[in-house]
Formats: sequence, structure tokens, C-alpha cells
Amino acid sequence: MAYSVEISRANPTCFVFLLDQSTSMEDPIAAGGEGTPKRKADAVADALNRLLFELSLKCAKEEGVRDYFHVAVLGYGARIGSAFGGELAGRDLVPLSQVADNPLRVEERAKKVPDGAGGLVETTARFPVWVDPVANGGTPMTQALGQAAALVERWVGERPGSFPPIVLNLTDGESTDGDPSEVAAGLRSLATADGPVLVFNLHVSAGQAAPIVFPASDANLPDDFARLLFGMSSPLPPHMLHYATTQGIAVSEGSRGFVFNADITSVVQFLDIGTRATDLR
Repeated sequence: MAYSVEISRANPTCFVFLLDQSTSMEDPIAAGGEGTPKRKADAVADALNRLLFELSLKCAKEEGVRDYFHVAVLGYGARIGSAFGGELAGRDLVPLSQVADNPLRVEERAKKVPDGAGGLVETTARFPVWVDPVANGGTPMTQALGQAAALVERWVGERPGSFPPIVLNLTDGESTDGDPSEVAAGLRSLATADGPVLVFNLHVSAGQAAPIVFPASDANLPDDFARLLFGMSSPLPPHMLHYATTQGIAVSEGSRGFVFNADITSVVQFLDIGTRATDLR
């Protein structure tokens, strides 16, 4: 069965995050019940930083963080390249232990926790930051996918028995450097012995229309752009379908790793499900 190989330190997998950093990411994201709207750039960067922190915690053992994953974050806007800051600046696929050890900074963030009497009380928590929000330039999605393809092709060549790499593209607009579908198809054609590379797409919205989450067909999508992103997206593997169901998300066989008109809540769900891996050893 595809997408079933065990992930271990000896046989890790990789995540490649493509982060739209175009000027339109300055616009507010749909709140999705989260209160005061944030800029899209801030919301996506916060969600990604939180995910990297949670991955580090998930892989932490007594001896330190285990390298079950290698991670790249490629920003695309006025420039295309690594979006890591600080000690990781300019690097592409970084072992998770090195990600955990080298945040750009650690902030104190407000957090609400139960007060033991049925209410909430505000406290502060440490929040590591690896990626700063950026909103500048066009949306060179085709070139960004091409850079991701180069990283992934190298990975599958070096680790042909690994769980397939996962590429997650987070964007709020149409590509400004041509049709990205051919490059995306090339990415999906790459494979390890455990299955084809997974390519997932998240469209971040400023509108209040309900998000379209993990559809199994493009029949109800509103426009050609939505259908393009749907066509670029891989079907969710069985373990991700199962996990989505446990989270109360309606999915079916054939549901793709695609969300259109995402609000803040949908961004968090997308990253959680899209990076859900098999058992770690």
C-alpha cells in the first residue's frame, strides 16, 4: 500500500512549503471566527511557525529532536528563495533538529488558558519564529514550483525508499509568471518506492465566502483559477482522509489536498492535515 512506509531517523521524509509573499498578502485574511482580521502574510507566517514548533515538540525525545523530517520554506514574491531567517537564512532542506535549535527569535505571545472554574485567563507563552511575514512583488508561482521540484527530485534520488515528500503551496492569487500546472504535474510525477510526491494547495482568502475544503471534484468551484489549483493538487492519502474525518471534516475517497477561500481556521486545519505523517520510529 502506498504512503505506508515507516518514517524514522534512518528513513526520514521532507516537507517543502511554498509561501506566497506577493504584495496582495498585505490584505486582511477572512477572520473565520478568530476575531480581529490579520494580514494574510501575518496569519500564514504565524500558522507556519506554530506548525514548525509543534513538529519539533512531536519529534523531541530525551536526547533531543529527532530528524524524522527535513524542512524547506521557499518564499516567492519580489524574490524567490529560502524564507528562513537568522542562522538558517539561505538554506533549503534543513533537518528538523537544526530547525528547532535555530529560530530567528523567540517571542512572548498572549495565550488564553482554562482558569479551572469554567473560564479563561490570559497568560503568555514562548513562540519561536523562523519565518517573518513578507508582502512585496508579484506571484511567480511557476518558478517557485520549479525550485521545489529541483529539491524534491534530489531528495527522491538520494532516498528512494522514503515516505514521499510533501509540497504545500500557500497562495492568495494567480501566478504572474505563466501557467504553473505543467510544473506541478512534473512534481506529482516524481515518486519514491512508497508512492508519488504529494502536492497540496491552499488559497488564502480576504472574502467572507465559506471555504471549500478538500473537495473530491471541481464541479462546485467558482472559477478557472480554483479549478486550476484543484487540478494541481494530489488526492489525500488514506491516513490523511482518516485523520480529517476524526477532526469532523467531511471528506471522501478522491478528496484532494486543496482548500479554496481559506480563512484562519482553514489555514491551521490545512497545515495540520497536510503534514500528517505515518507512525514515527
